[in-house]
Amino acid sequence: MTTQHEKHEPIPYLDLSAQYAPLRSEVQSAIEAVFARNAFSGGPFVERFEQAFAEYCGCRHAIGVSSGTDAVWLALLAAGVGPGDEVITVPNSFFATAEAISFCGAKPVFIDVNQGTLTMEPKALKDAITPRTKAIVPVHLFGQTADMDPINRIAKRHGISVIEDAAQAHGAQYRGRRAGGLARAGCFSFYPGKNLGAPGEAGAITTNDDELANQIRMLRDHGQARKHEHRVIGWNARMDGIHAAVLEVKLRYLDSWNMARRERAYAYHELLSRVPGVRAPIQAAYARHVYHVYAVRTKGRDALMRFLTDQQISCAIHYPYPIHLQPAYAQLGYHKGDLPIAEAAADQLLSLPLYPELSMAALRRVGDCIAEWTDSRLVTSFLERDLDAAGPNPIPVTAHG
Repeated sequence: MTTQHEKHEPIPYLDLSAQYAPLRSEVQSAIEAVFARNAFSGGPFVERFEQAFAEYCGCRHAIGVSSGTDAVWLALLAAGVGPGDEVITVPNSFFATAEAISFCGAKPVFIDVNQGTLTMEPKALKDAITPRTKAIVPVHLFGQTADMDPINRIAKRHGISVIEDAAQAHGAQYRGRRAGGLARAGCFSFYPGKNLGAPGEAGAITTNDDELANQIRMLRDHGQARKHEHRVIGWNARMDGIHAAVLEVKLRYLDSWNMARRERAYAYHELLSRVPGVRAPIQAAYARHVYHVYAVRTKGRDALMRFLTDQQISCAIHYPYPIHLQPAYAQLGYHKGDLPIAEAAADQLLSLPLYPELSMAALRRVGDCIAEWTDSRLVTSFLERDLDAAGPNPIPVTAHG
């Protein structure tokens, strides 16, 4: 077991250089091809990546855009969301999910999440729908999809569009179908640290709806149906050619990277199953989790993070302040205690290092340090008592399921 007196190499939360090293020649060749054709904004490299990503997600269309935020915003606009409308989503996401709703002129309505998966709770969704509800945005959190069948059934009953926020779910599956093809549209971010990351900001929208796809293509390019013919008021949200070329290279490796993430998640789960007071993430029976984030739950989150930092192990917190309690949304009138499950998770979640290249030795050291931190009767008793309210023990993940 690790002690504070031993010296070890730092363990980063994420190491993008380790991913890039074996792909260097492929990535550089892809970038040089873009320069050779001067195809920097939109163009053939974007079209080629769109085709490949649509096929990967099992959709007819993928529309490359400039960020994941723009993906959610443009998908909602294309679905007809505007001033006076309400869009139901969850508060435990990056702020951009709600921001995109607000930029449509609509009002975000936040509902609580499932105790185990921390994704949208269908039972809470039923009670939140009003005559003003225009869309629902479930968030596929940390690499696991929301429970989409009941969400889609509720939406269909009310004639409401469902837009997946799949920014953390590249390659994740729901009952054998990939994220992005589970609703009217799926929205992806290719921020560099994602499971499929660009060398900068980029995103995409997937859909099987031909009309919606055509509308999104116009909206991302100043409302143009063709050059100089502006049919609607749009925006400049085109994907860069360099990003598309690099993404096309990396897409070929996504499944193997996701498998490596799952194998490391399984190793974490095995280590943490013997550590009281720290709860591993749950993989739902319907899901194939791709572990963009491996977030454990513990009452002593901040103390554990300090301890791991002292051991030169980098961690992260996703997300410490639920969106419904952010100052920017104070006018909506939410208060602490309104959405207790999401709020408790915000206080308890700690994201551990996890990426495909993370060595098993480093992973075991993280597990040993967590065990060392909890190796106190006082701490253990305190944490176990608090986590009793968090639900049953996690469903074991499988590396190859």
